[in-house]
Amino acid sequence: MGLWHVFYADWQMECCGTPFKVGDEVSWPLLFQSADDALGGGRHDQLTQVAGPVEDLPGEEGAVRVLREESGLVVALHQHPVDVLAQEELGHLRPGDRPRLTGLLTAEFHGDPDLPETPGRVRAIQVLRQGYAEMAPGSLTREPVPGERSLRSVRECPKWFADADAGVIVTLEVPGTDSRLSHAVREARGQGLPHAGTAPGAEMTGLAPAASAELLETLSTVPEPG
Repeated sequence: MGLWHVFYADWQMECCGTPFKVGDEVSWPLLFQSADDALGGGRHDQLTQVAGPVEDLPGEEGAVRVLREESGLVVALHQHPVDVLAQEELGHLRPGDRPRLTGLLTAEFHGDPDLPETPGRVRAIQVLRQGYAEMAPGSLTREPVPGERSLRSVRECPKWFADADAGVIVTLEVPGTDSRLSHAVREARGQGLPHAGTAPGAEMTGLAPAASAELLETLSTVPEPG
């Protein structure tokens, strides 16, 4: 079972989301976003690498373009069938391509209703606080400041967020997958768990929920300095 960082935006939760806590089983549609498109970019520890074939899944409102990650994770590459070209960095991808991408996984509940859902267990939750600045003096439009970002560990995702909170970073354990984050946990536990030959999920075996959350929080901190 692979471990994946997923961003759950405050407005998604406040609109129609259901609060969850560490240890809960959930099922979410996952959307892959370019690292530069989410909250002004500048991320490091919360980014995900995915690699695998692109395909179109049939849906009632049109085909949904997804990437089927080599270890089994399925993530959507766009929110709506008509918006397949909306993300410039992903719009060129066609079924049969096998890209290797780095970006942010987000929980998406307001896009295409045909987005495939990913079941998993919540292993850690951190509230993401994001600073914003005016795009120009006197402007009413603000943009996120990459250097003004922090994480606060919680046991349960709030239903309502403070003005400076952008949402939560969730560590989701997904059956039948593996990830770079899982590899990092194996190394961090210091028990000689090798990358090759170790069954996905073995890195979490024997860890109580509180202990696993504490370990995962150390692997999702803040962007690299500089």
